[in-house]
Amino acid sequence: MAVLGGSIARRYARAIFAIGVDKGNFEILGRQLADLAELWKESPVLRQTLENPVFKLSQKRMVLQGLMPRIAPARQVQSLALLLLERRRIAILPAVARAYEEMCDEKLGRVRARVISARPLDIASEAEIRKALEKRTGKKVLMTTAVDADLIGGVVAHVAGVVLDGSVASRLSALKTRLLN
Repeated sequence: MAVLGGSIARRYARAIFAIGVDKGNFEILGRQLADLAELWKESPVLRQTLENPVFKLSQKRMVLQGLMPRIAPARQVQSLALLLLERRRIAILPAVARAYEEMCDEKLGRVRARVISARPLDIASEAEIRKALEKRTGKKVLMTTAVDADLIGGVVAHVAGVVLDGSVASRLSALKTRLLN
């Protein structure tokens, strides 16, 4: 079901993305869609209300319509959310937002990277890593960082579906494997 859900989510994302490109506001729509998906993920009460079969569709619609002007004022995003609700697919909203984000990144020539290091990176190190990743991918890199002391040293970068592991922990593990074989 997850693969099917992803495929369906991409279709919805592709439809609203095409509208956004035509109207020239695809980035705004993407931000609003991401905000709505974030609210969905962070609010168990909202999820339970909109997915609960005890509530009538009209009641669910009123709840969603009450929230959207503040979170997603664009008519296109509101229409998409209501369509997902009516078709009982509101739970795929975060997947639609992720697929939409990927389409925006592709259109704008950028890629997202997650860099994990043993210690917090200083600004110069972040800039150096970003520059190296941009050179490797040929795209602008939007980078987030995290810390994992188990790495001992070095960094692990997750970018465009590829893991670049330059950590001391992985090198020690590889050395151990070679010595034991």
